[in-house]
Amino acid sequence: MTGRHLAGGAPVIALHQVAKSYPGPPLVEALQPVDLLVDRGDYLAIVGPSGSGKSTLLNLLGLLDRPTTGRYELSGTDTATFGESERTALRGRRIGFVFQAFHLIPYRTATENVALAQLYVTTRRGERAAAARQALRRVGLGHRLDALPTTMSGGERQRVAIARALVNAPDLVLCDEPTGNLDSTTAASVMDLIEELHTDGVTVVVITHDPTVAARAGRRVTIRDGRLAEDPTEAQAHA
Repeated sequence: MTGRHLAGGAPVIALHQVAKSYPGPPLVEALQPVDLLVDRGDYLAIVGPSGSGKSTLLNLLGLLDRPTTGRYELSGTDTATFGESERTALRGRRIGFVFQAFHLIPYRTATENVALAQLYVTTRRGERAAAARQALRRVGLGHRLDALPTTMSGGERQRVAIARALVNAPDLVLCDEPTGNLDSTTAASVMDLIEELHTDGVTVVVITHDPTVAARAGRRVTIRDGRLAEDPTEAQAHA
């Protein structure tokens, strides 16, 4: 089992021999059987080149796809027992996403973009807006609450995306190449923010091909040809 488990509750992520294949011909085994534990408060980087299985693993962790075999428990909940509508609601409540391409609605303000993430948490529009503003202030965008994404820099748009990921106080924040569309200076500031959030107790998993981004994490595992392995130094530290 890659990782560790601390006493006092279920890990946020528990993968038990999780694998993913796509029917052919030819059959594509995108992810070999994986065991992985991520405890609450962990900061994990999953590192691998293009075609290594990173996207497949991201989709499984984010409940965007189902494994072919194995079991995925999210905060102690066996996700295999849920239908699609239940999985969608579980994803909305417990997982925040930060994507390389931001995925913001261009004609909605920063506050509106963040508020939309709360549809599975509260139906009260006023409560959604207040929580969205608070999340934006948390990431340093209190002065841009009513700005449209088209008027924002790349760094500001990624901060909106991070605020959207945080607004529901999720169990897990998944970051997919979060600095891929940013210059080096802006990328460093975004990673500083992610590090601050982790320090505040947020459980973070970053999926990246960039060793500089991966180096910021407390734990690192490598994925290659669909196989996952913890870095030897990390494995010794968490033994």
